[in-house]
Order: sequence, then C-alpha cells, then structure tokens
Amino acid sequence: MGEDGRLVRGVVVRRLLAVDQGAGSVSSLHVRVMAEAAGVTVRTVWRWLSEAREGRLEPVPRQDRFTLDDGLWAVLAEAGGNVAALHRWMTAEGASAAVGVPSLGTLHRAVQRDLRAGRVLGVARPSRNRVEVSRYDRVLADLKLQRAGEGLPVVDTDPMALPGDGDGAQEAVPPRGGVRLFVPGARVVSTAAVAAVVESVGHTVAARGIGCWFGDPGVGKTVAVQQALHLLPSRVPVWRAVVAVQPGLPQMRASLLDALGLPAVSLSHRAQPADRALGEALCRPGVLFLDDAQRLSPALLDYLRLLWDEPGTAASLLLCGAGAERVIARAPAMRSRVLTWHRVPGMEPEQLTTTLAMFHAVWEGADPADVGWVDATVAHGNFRTWAKITSHVYALSKRENTTRVDRSLIEQACARLGP
Repeated sequence: MGEDGRLVRGVVVRRLLAVDQGAGSVSSLHVRVMAEAAGVTVRTVWRWLSEAREGRLEPVPRQDRFTLDDGLWAVLAEAGGNVAALHRWMTAEGASAAVGVPSLGTLHRAVQRDLRAGRVLGVARPSRNRVEVSRYDRVLADLKLQRAGEGLPVVDTDPMALPGDGDGAQEAVPPRGGVRLFVPGARVVSTAAVAAVVESVGHTVAARGIGCWFGDPGVGKTVAVQQALHLLPSRVPVWRAVVAVQPGLPQMRASLLDALGLPAVSLSHRAQPADRALGEALCRPGVLFLDDAQRLSPALLDYLRLLWDEPGTAASLLLCGAGAERVIARAPAMRSRVLTWHRVPGMEPEQLTTTLAMFHAVWEGADPADVGWVDATVAHGNFRTWAKITSHVYALSKRENTTRVDRSLIEQACARLGP
C-alpha cells in the first residue's frame, strides 16, 4: 500500500472508530459511505475496522518481499519476457540453490512491480504474443526503408530494382489505398516529406490522439498517410471511412459503422444504439482514417469529438485533406483536441530528378534541366501532376519506340494536360 493508501485508511479508520461506541453503533450504511469515499470495497473497510478494533491501526508491511536480481532479470530477457519460463528455469535442476523459488503469482507481481518502476526489460527474442520493440526498425532496414543513422524511411527502392519493359510491365498496377499512379510500373517513393509524415503518424497512433495532415491539392497527402498506415505493425487495425460530399449526421454515422465492420443498415438511423456500438468498437486500439476531411461540417467534427471524449476510447483519429485545417479551425472544441498538425509540402526541387527516377524507369537518364523546366512551368512540385506527366511521357515513348526522354517528348506530354 502506498503513502496515499495509508492516509486514506487512517482517515477512514479514525472516523469509524469515533462512531464505534458500542455494539451495533457502526452500521453497514456507515461502512458503505466510507467505502465510496475512499474508493475501495465495503469488505475492505470492514477488514480495516476489524483490525483497528484489535489495535492495528496501520497496515502490516509485507516482510521479505521477493525481488529479481540482475541475473534473474537477464534470464527473463532471454526467455522473451515469459515469466512462466523463468519460473520453470528457477525450479529446474541447476538453478542456484541460494535463490528461493516463489510461486508463479508472486513472480508475476514482482516483474510487474519492477516494470512499473521503470526497469527496462531488453527482450532478446519476441515471445508468441508480444512484438519486440526494435523489430519494427529492423523490418524497415530489411526492406531498405531506412538508412543507417537516419531513423526515418526515406527511399522505397533502388532505381535499378524497378521493373523494366518486359511482359509484366504491360499489366497496370492496382491503386494502392485509393491512390492512382496512372502508369504501369510506377512505384510510391518515400521521400523526406513522406518520411516526416510516417514519423508524425506513428507518434499520433502511439499516443492514441487526433491528427490533421493538410496541404495543397495533389502534393501527396493521401499517399504519405497511406504509406504510414502501411508501415504500422500488422497487429494495429486500420479503419478507413469514406466521407461523402456534404454528408449529414446519418450518412457520417453509417460511414463510421461500415468502416468499423458494424451493421450500418440497421444502426445508422438509430442514434443511441449506433453511438453505443461505435463507442464500444473504438475502445479497441486502432486507427480510424478519414480522407477529404475538408468536407466535414463543424457539427460532424463535434460529433467525432464527442466519440473521442469517451473515457474508454483507445483508437486514434487521422484527418487528412486539402483545407482540413481551416475546417477544423471552425470547430474550436475539436481544434483544441488535435494532437498533431502536419503540413505536407510539395516535391523538393533539389531531389526531383532522383525521385522521378525511383518513381518510374522512364525518367532514368532524363536531363535535370528538362525536369527543372517542367517543374517550374507546369508541375510546381505537385505529385499528382507529375504522375499524369509520367503517364503521357510513358505512352509517347512507347508510341515512338524510344527510351530517351528529351525536351520535345516532355513538351508533347505537358500539352496533354490542358491549357
């Protein structure tokens, strides 16, 4: 029992003893009122009073509390944090005879007490149901999504690893998370801007908070957030809700129910059962992603705020869209609860040539001056515009049976984008 618990027990016992003047003077109502005030059970208060009548006003401290020394802590780390395995090792033949073997429950309590106190358990290998802390970083490094010493995923793949113009190049790549790349063989590239989004999304999800990712149309907000969600551990569920054009509350409720796998048809027009079902579903750790959040009215944002104000909510909320920050600013209650604000910039001119070569093989060998001219006059760092230009450059290069992208070819491609 901590210091606060001792103080609470002392106050409860003294007040009950002041009433306890004879047999039957302390009623069950007295005990129930003090139990509610102290935040403990009625049975606990009766036990305190019984011990106080015997002269024991203070709790008896535990004697010889079991603690894990450094050797046992190292064995626990080797066992992947499995306390039962540590207990079997302690009871097996060969364990130190000087170490008393406690019960499994006592061992569990000792481990939990040390972890709450801040003791670090360096798990050497992951157990069956636990994800090792450093496993995520190692996976990023294995997939070449992380450079040594940087700690952020900056490049998806090497340009030489991109598929060529073989048989598989004619098959269109399906959209990834609703993102259209317009051209076969295109790949999502984790630029420095995408890496920053990945970091901010990871922090928001870990903190179970609300975040807003905004920027100009076409700069790659959805691509970056989808990449961040793709890199989350598989044990974290991701729910994607579709925001309709000028949605009302029933449409918004139905969209959330559908995203969370709940019966939207039967619940969307029954407010209280639907809200109760949503609240129960959001008590699970996970991520709810709403793209095009600029379509939400202040009333709908306030509805989301009420869902996330529930004490048991353990999910995080990601809002994304061009102008989403301005819409949220018109809902002060929601705005005050947003943990992360992240503006997604356009493509960096300095890294444009390298990024395009990673995006599609058609840009390999392109003159950086030509690429800079297109960005200055047409694309202006807009990811979606560059994807459309790449699609037309790819089609023209196939028609003319050439592998060199020159100024003439690029100008023809840009002319197809409109005046």
